[in-house]
Amino acid sequence: MSNEWESGLREKLDQHYAWPAVYIFKFIVPSETKDRVIALFPRHHVRQKESGKGKYTGLTIEMMMPSTDAVLDVYRLVRDIPGLIAL
Repeated sequence: MSNEWESGLREKLDQHYAWPAVYIFKFIVPSETKDRVIALFPRHHVRQKESGKGKYTGLTIEMMMPSTDAVLDVYRLVRDIPGLIAL
């Protein structure tokens, strides 16, 4: 996650959300990595959808977030997971 990407996301979040608010995180990960992501959110329900061939899994997590900084903290938490794509 580059500083430019983070700055752009911060600006969009500040414009479109009044905190606290429910924020929906969506990630695509190689299926063998999905448990690593799910383990980061033990108190939240993670919806999963496998790709047609099962190579990738889409993960959706709805969380009540207190602030823009809290949302960015989640993206920082997952950024080192190999092959993860944040949507």
